[in-house]
Amino acid sequence: MAVPRPVVPDPVIDQQLLDEAKRLVIPDQMKHTEKCTVCGAVCAPNSAEGLCWVCRRLKISAWRDSDQQSVQE
Repeated sequence: MAVPRPVVPDPVIDQQLLDEAKRLVIPDQMKHTEKCTVCGAVCAPNSAEGLCWVCRRLKISAWRDSDQQSVQE
């Protein structure tokens, strides 16, 4: 009785194409290495203040809360 050879599936994506895509994406990920001035996390791409998305959101919420307090007073 012969031992069956293991079946090697054909790749879904050509390895050369996959390597090229990885090469193009990795530099984009390395560009966003600015750190948040508050917590040190990676900055949000659209933050001009140098804040991560969490700190940016907290800042916006704090502004809203202070605006609502001044209206009530």
